[in-house]
Amino acid sequence: MSTGFKLSCVLFDLDGTLADTAQDSILCLNKALSRHGFMSVSAETIKPFISFGAVAMIRESLDQSVPEALRADILKTMLDLYQNNIAGHTVVFKGMSDTLNAIETQGLKWGVVTNKEERFTNPLMAALKLTDRAACIISGDTTANPKPHVEPMLAACKKAAVRPQECVYIGDAVHDITAGKNAQMKTLVALYGYLKPGDTPETWGADALIESPEQLATWISSALCH
Repeated sequence: MSTGFKLSCVLFDLDGTLADTAQDSILCLNKALSRHGFMSVSAETIKPFISFGAVAMIRESLDQSVPEALRADILKTMLDLYQNNIAGHTVVFKGMSDTLNAIETQGLKWGVVTNKEERFTNPLMAALKLTDRAACIISGDTTANPKPHVEPMLAACKKAAVRPQECVYIGDAVHDITAGKNAQMKTLVALYGYLKPGDTPETWGADALIESPEQLATWISSALCH
């Protein structure tokens, strides 16, 4: 930990970092594929692509020969299903409730910066009973540009009334770390999230690799001691 770092706010990616949304996302994908005459895909195959959104999940589920118009229909079906089944199985990751409590107990703010659209983010945060606890909730369409652009990161800081240099951002994809670094935040990789085969998070330039929410709590305590 570099000296002179004052931690004021912990910012989270949503899917694969704060909450385990995989089961609901994959169920809706497979229902959409089935309705359009395609085979279901295994959770293991598609889970690593959840952090890259529904379009990426569908791309990985279909042969390249499937026309764009049909892909668009499948996407619409999937997103409509997901909007109506936003939190059937979704929970915060094991240990995350205690970590959020610890963050708040230590007088820190926390918030969410996700590329998920507001129409999904806001109902999901409400279902998890986290809306009123978060200092900011910035979605993929809250600002003109989603991550890895710096704009949503700065919007989060403005909403939470903190300086970017006083924030740490934790996510499970390279675009999360890029966005945080572009905003001059500390960055952490959530190794417990939805990393892709072949990902090399140790090369992303993050300040630390975090294997569990409990380890995140330890990192935060260490940051506050400096």
